[in-house]
Amino acid sequence: MKVYIETYGCTTNQADSDIIRGILKGKCEIVDKVEESDAVIINSCGVINFTERKILKTARRLREDGKKVIITGCLSRINPERVREVSDFVVPIGEFSLFEKIFSDENPRDKMEIREKWMFPKERIKGTSIAIVQISEGCLGRCSYCAARIARGKLKSFPPETILQDIRRCVKSGYREIQLTSQDTGIYGRDINTTLPELLNRISEIHGDFRVRVGMMNPGYLSEILDELVKTYRSEKIYKFIHIPVQSGDDDVLRHMKRGYTAGEFLKIVRKFREEFDDIVLSTDVIAGYPVEDERAFRNTLRLIDKIKPDILNITRFSRREGTEAERLRDIPEWIKKERSRKLTDLQKKIGLERNRRFLGDRMRVLITRRGKNGSYLARTDSYRPVVLKSGKIGEFVNVRITDFTSHYLVGEII
Repeated sequence: MKVYIETYGCTTNQADSDIIRGILKGKCEIVDKVEESDAVIINSCGVINFTERKILKTARRLREDGKKVIITGCLSRINPERVREVSDFVVPIGEFSLFEKIFSDENPRDKMEIREKWMFPKERIKGTSIAIVQISEGCLGRCSYCAARIARGKLKSFPPETILQDIRRCVKSGYREIQLTSQDTGIYGRDINTTLPELLNRISEIHGDFRVRVGMMNPGYLSEILDELVKTYRSEKIYKFIHIPVQSGDDDVLRHMKRGYTAGEFLKIVRKFREEFDDIVLSTDVIAGYPVEDERAFRNTLRLIDKIKPDILNITRFSRREGTEAERLRDIPEWIKKERSRKLTDLQKKIGLERNRRFLGDRMRVLITRRGKNGSYLARTDSYRPVVLKSGKIGEFVNVRITDFTSHYLVGEII
């Protein structure tokens, strides 16, 4: 049987898809195009309503085309009833061994084996130098709007030795960029008596020429490990990249969201990293139109974004999710959310041009990680800035000169 895997959402979902790919290796043929498939596995995301509707619509269409549809991922727990309506099988997170039964003669509804707490991704996507390594699952947050915690549960950190063993295998296999992923990498180890800085120090000791991108870290718990974390970033193997979602620049909104920090505390974290490193890429997230966000609160968010000038700003319009506290709140009209999202987008474009203009004419060493659009290649600087090249070889470090830029990336030529 020919199987196509379609992945939505975060890098954790991409890591889960790698696990699924490994489970199915030898049992069926994994194809690169949905048109070639007999069955489609949809690894779903349930963060916002728009994505949920898109996934359900896609599943219906695929079944109408005569394909077997299997849905896993966050939506399988957030909205299992609707998922069952549009699929042949539902595989909840943590029960991936069911895939073996679905693609065998056994009836998957007769038995349900629980997946081990952690599995090696035995078969990763080919054609890139990027390997995604999951270090934990779940979180410790109580965010009022978040449905992902319903799907992923409480924090479960994976053993350091298991993670290190997988990274060694990745480096030995030729992967040059290791992306550490979790719902919140900053809280790694709190349940098993270790910390993220301790893990990063041990990763940095692994032999080989590779880079590590640390995934999203919520600000609420970072203050406890901040000094040690900044020290670990001095390693040349750690990209000078931080993804710290602020969500709002207004303390009243943050309190209502139950985020566990203030805008001022978020600023201190950002300043600490920028004082230590000349060039560090800051990525942050903002929710536009949270129900209690009035015009004053939104202006506070605009001011904060203008002050910190992030290199990457991920903007999400508030989406009411079933089972969350924020579901009961009176929603803001959609046109207001769109207008606020537009203002944030315009500000980010302006900031992006200002920040990227600085690098015009600079020479730097970059790692070529994957193919880009129209025959180009995507490379990364030591601070994880994207550099688009006309040519190159995936997995190689090369010296480039920056010849152009946009608000989102640099353009370079190999020298």
